[in-house]
Amino acid sequence: MFICVYCASSQRIDQRYLDLATQTGTEIARRGHHLVSGGAKISCMGAVARAVRAAGGRTVGVIPEVLRDVEIADEDSDELIITADMRERKGVMDARSDAFLVLPGGIGTLEELFEIWTARVLGLHARPLVVLDPWGLYRPLRELIEGMYDQGFTRPHVFDAISWTTSVAEALDHIESRPQAVSPSTEELAERVD
Repeated sequence: MFICVYCASSQRIDQRYLDLATQTGTEIARRGHHLVSGGAKISCMGAVARAVRAAGGRTVGVIPEVLRDVEIADEDSDELIITADMRERKGVMDARSDAFLVLPGGIGTLEELFEIWTARVLGLHARPLVVLDPWGLYRPLRELIEGMYDQGFTRPHVFDAISWTTSVAEALDHIESRPQAVSPSTEELAERVD
């Protein structure tokens, strides 16, 4: 399985986040899976990719040309794909992935999370989506979504489309055990968009 990991490229974060990325990469490969990532060799993106390779897994890095030098492209990737822009990057990462795992990150990570989460809620894909949040960074986000549900802006299936976890093992267990959802009918899709 190719697992897409969305995570930080910031170099100003606490060491525990880098350690989490390393643990995640090691466990991905230990379980026989491979990585799709944002293609940078710095911060959490680099840590997870190096750990996957060190444990025998393959890595596919996807980075837009404009960020190739800024984020320092992971030239050690088994496959490094250079895209024209961010939109193409996300599309390639989506197309190459069997599951999505979100680690703590910034607004870029949030953008990726929301895009893939929305697509799953709409039934545009049925692949597992898991957030790994051991220290509660995303707790306010969960509360926001719950408030949106309480006020009628979302439907209950928004919560069915995502799993929230606090350990690497739990996150990967969810990915491996979550059954693939059946794509909705046209009528069901229309109801979800409503």
